Amino acid sequence: MNFLALFDLSVLDTTMRLATPLLLACLAGLFSERAGIFDIGLEGKMLAAAFFSAALAAITGSVWVGLAAGIGASLVLSAVHGLASITFRGNQLISGVAINFLAAGLTVLIAQSWFQQGGRTPSLLTGGRFEPITLPFADAFSTVPFFGPIYAELISGHSILVYVALLCVPGTWYILFRTRFGLRLRAVGENPAAVDTAGVSVIGLRFAAVGICGILCGIAGAYLATGLQAGFVKDMTAGRGFIALAALIFAKWRPWHALWATLLFGYLQAIALRPDIIEGALGFKVQVQLLDALPYILTVVILAGFVGKAIPPRAGGEPYVKER
Repeated sequence: MNFLALFDLSVLDTTMRLATPLLLACLAGLFSERAGIFDIGLEGKMLAAAFFSAALAAITGSVWVGLAAGIGASLVLSAVHGLASITFRGNQLISGVAINFLAAGLTVLIAQSWFQQGGRTPSLLTGGRFEPITLPFADAFSTVPFFGPIYAELISGHSILVYVALLCVPGTWYILFRTRFGLRLRAVGENPAAVDTAGVSVIGLRFAAVGICGILCGIAGAYLATGLQAGFVKDMTAGRGFIALAALIFAKWRPWHALWATLLFGYLQAIALRPDIIEGALGFKVQVQLLDALPYILTVVILAGFVGKAIPPRAGGEPYVKER
């Protein structure tokens, strides 16, 4: 048995790629839920962003147009969720579920109408998708023992959105814990009445949080279709939005913990793609179906509370009604 094979550089490299959309969606949910707005609709926003980014990238040949389209589609659904749950004080969970159903149906319907390929988009060619970036000195460092391969194979060679996702972690931490906006946003999720008494708009802050959530979900969906894969297929998010929510609970609504939680989920997805490594490490064959189910099994375990008590923001899920 060779347990070190479970941490082969190729597996860790795949982990980085697969964890990226989870990380972006997890941070998206973090902003929204810290402001008191639960968002089950992460899945739907990612799916809509994946379709429109792939569709516009295929039509225009520009991945940046596709990225903008994906963010725009996600922001539209975020606005719908904001109107339903903030302005009209509707049930936030029902609004999120409705967005998921809406995105699942509309993406396939529009894809079939535009491209007549069974709900898919055309395969994206060079220029229509994000290409890997070779970081400076990667080739020169590749021969350096231990650290060289890590830099050349694990850190270098990802698309730009992978690095954007990683930079979003310290960025989220700084915004939430080192800025006045972040302090107010967290306060809105804990005690919106106190924020309102201080003369700060609760509705404005919550819409801002939902908007940031939409941007990050848009980037996550665009990465799925134009970075991780080369086009859109039906239901390509495959539950990643719900996994991101589980990772958010696992991380207890903290940015740095969210990074490690999503890397764990990404790792489980990565080893599911390499059953040969699992067999070599454990000494016996494991069913591929069980490996594929590991991220979802962990999701259920986390949501069932087996990883410790996670206390959400106190005002989470509750519409704010201003006292007269």
